[in-house]
Amino acid sequence: MKLPNFTLFLLMLTMFAIATPALCQQDNASNLLVERVGDTAFIQLHAPSFQALSPRQQALAYWLTQASIAIDPIIYDQLSAYGLQQKRLLEEIMAFPKGIDPAAMAKIAEFAKLFWASRGNHNDTTSQKFLPAFTFEQLEKAALIAQQNGAFRTAYADLPPLKKPADVTRELESLRASLFDPAFEPMMTAKSPAGGKDTIQASSNTFYLGVSLDDLKGFREKYALNSRVVKGADGKLTELVYRAGTPDGKVPPGLYATFLKKAVECFQKARGYAEPAQAEAIDHLIRFYQTGEYADWLAFGTAWVQNDATVDFDNGFIEVYRDARSAKGSSQSFVTITDKPVTTAMKKLAENAGYFEQKAPWDARYKRESFKLPVVKAVETLIETGDFNVTTIGDNLPNEDEIHEKYGSKNFLFTGSNRALDEATGKTAIAEFAAGPVEVERNAKYGTEAEDLMTALHEVIGHGSGKLSDRVSGGAQPFLKEYFSTLEEGRADLMALWNVWDPKLKELGLISNQEEVAKAMYDNAALVALTQLRRIPHGDTIEEDHERDRQLIAHYIADKVPGSIEQFRRDGKTYVHVADYQKMRQGVGMLLAELMRIKAEGDYDTIKALVDKYGVHFDPAVRDQVLARYRKLNLPTYFAGVNAHLTASFGKNGEIEKVEIKHLQDPVLQYLGYGAMYDKNLAP
Repeated sequence: MKLPNFTLFLLMLTMFAIATPALCQQDNASNLLVERVGDTAFIQLHAPSFQALSPRQQALAYWLTQASIAIDPIIYDQLSAYGLQQKRLLEEIMAFPKGIDPAAMAKIAEFAKLFWASRGNHNDTTSQKFLPAFTFEQLEKAALIAQQNGAFRTAYADLPPLKKPADVTRELESLRASLFDPAFEPMMTAKSPAGGKDTIQASSNTFYLGVSLDDLKGFREKYALNSRVVKGADGKLTELVYRAGTPDGKVPPGLYATFLKKAVECFQKARGYAEPAQAEAIDHLIRFYQTGEYADWLAFGTAWVQNDATVDFDNGFIEVYRDARSAKGSSQSFVTITDKPVTTAMKKLAENAGYFEQKAPWDARYKRESFKLPVVKAVETLIETGDFNVTTIGDNLPNEDEIHEKYGSKNFLFTGSNRALDEATGKTAIAEFAAGPVEVERNAKYGTEAEDLMTALHEVIGHGSGKLSDRVSGGAQPFLKEYFSTLEEGRADLMALWNVWDPKLKELGLISNQEEVAKAMYDNAALVALTQLRRIPHGDTIEEDHERDRQLIAHYIADKVPGSIEQFRRDGKTYVHVADYQKMRQGVGMLLAELMRIKAEGDYDTIKALVDKYGVHFDPAVRDQVLARYRKLNLPTYFAGVNAHLTASFGKNGEIEKVEIKHLQDPVLQYLGYGAMYDKNLAP
């Protein structure tokens, strides 16, 4: 489970007096904001700790990043049946622009960058489709000129070459509606569908083909996480499994075989540089990508969660947010380097997970009696690909309950992302939206610490807490369906809000001024339901699970505990403030206890009623006001990452002799470089 859009745990360094010159050093580039396109900012991820790695670790990092690039195209196809063709079209034009009308090319370049940032032409956060500023005719002319320049001459993974102008024209016509018609596939993941369609019929993503929710009743998926369910002409449902196939041919290739085979090749090279325990995990992942079997995925997760390598990674079909049923995993990956001083501080929190479990406000029946201590690590990011976004600054993995209960979890806190986001956003928004000068001053003094602590508590003691009833011992997701992710993210947020007042944090040295930090955290939790509306420029419903959970918390407490959170207007502007912090904490405890009961018992009807009432709908007039206020601040709303660029020099025997790290100043170079893995003509 991942936590986006908060800052991380950097102030822990000063609180524990463990900062070192090596940790605090800054990269040579002082500005991490590489480029901005409209409301989207491209920010550069730096990893200063890379230089301290051994040559063997650097070689491992190289091959792991190559495996991340190998699976990157999959998400484009998962989010739309037209995604890979659109990706190829835009990249070929971007790679061969000579002679294209400059005005048209500027518009195509702008659209391409937004397309890459969201892995398709639906906004990564809102799920809403966005349209190009150029016309179909301009796109067609640009594509034909690019073809004359050498574009489309070779295959792009499984897509055949487009060698003749007629081939390009035919391809463009097949993509016309997907690119230019606002009514065609308007939503990536439609959790509030319109037009008489259900949630999967109204979604552009390709987890299901020709299938309705009614069709799935009684259908038992063998490959629930990693397959596409297809309805045949005879009405029969079939699972198309994501897999590369085994070398002996006993397991045939499935969907995404080209990309998974390439990833397997990279992992086979990476394992030679890995320590034994990590090599074992890599072997299990290779086997999973070959077979697609859930048992192999569990074997990977079991080995992976018990390994705490300095150069770490994840790669697979992991988070289920994009599926309206919360079942199918999106392809995603990251590679990280452990930030050791911050990690040392974070382990104090993990070692006391059992204490916070017993202090939780829910029924004793749902409290865990034993804990496998989680792996906790602050990390710098080398690469994030697929459906892993730079705004994810905390992640608790793996998601499988059968692994959590026996072997614990890994908690990643992405310090590199935090640094980049902090530089790109600053603190100007709080001055505009805070209810008064007291909140502004408190945020200036304690806001970062509060947000950092929120992230840590959410990831380290939030997701791993609680015990399920025997009825749902195999996991709550099949029972809670499309509401599972909202519930789980809300539960983890509430664990942070509940425990920030606990004196144990002060005893452990994890908090400075407890009352003021706790109030700052509550201020933010109340205000975010208002400020997050800036990310939803159209419509009147929230589709993203984290945003639903935040509104659920604020609106539920305001309704159930009068005098806790209040919304008011001043000088024509809307504000939200905490009127009584202890009343708000009362509401936090009420909702947390209820969400834990719902999860433990698999109570679908109650979570549906709660989320639909408090977490989905908002007033468009308030949203429009928030948008106008943010536009005056000229701050980005959405973010995409520009990863570190690793290059390797090879000796005669094929072994890596040297790995160098660079930071690209142009996101186009990154994305064309990734595309070149499957079409060498795209190489910048």
